Amino acid sequence: MIDQQYLPVFIQVLVAIGFAAVSLTLSVVLGKSARRNKTKDTAYECGMLPIGDGAPRFSVKFYLVAMLFVLFDIEVVFLYPWAVQFRDLVGHGDPTALVSAAGFAGILAFAYVYALKKGALSWK
Repeated sequence: MIDQQYLPVFIQVLVAIGFAAVSLTLSVVLGKSARRNKTKDTAYECGMLPIGDGAPRFSVKFYLVAMLFVLFDIEVVFLYPWAVQFRDLVGHGDPTALVSAAGFAGILAFAYVYALKKGALSWK
């Protein structure tokens, strides 16, 4: 019926299903039932009454600024390991460490200026 090598897996599945069923049953049987009323059953939205549309429309500018923030934030994260190892890299007399980081920062600066010129960060 059940292959011998699958028996531990089958037992574990049965124990998991049994534990879930027993936990839910004990929760219903032993748990305290709260009194319900209209005020407690309404949705709580940070103190605001839940009137109107549930998902207001946002301008694309919000998403564009968020994407630019994540993009530049991740690129700055790549500079952190370089900054930690900078003393060791310069100590060996290797000028490529500074040149490569300056090139990376130059690309970031170019991308930032490009985003400013395109008006990606203007809120008008």
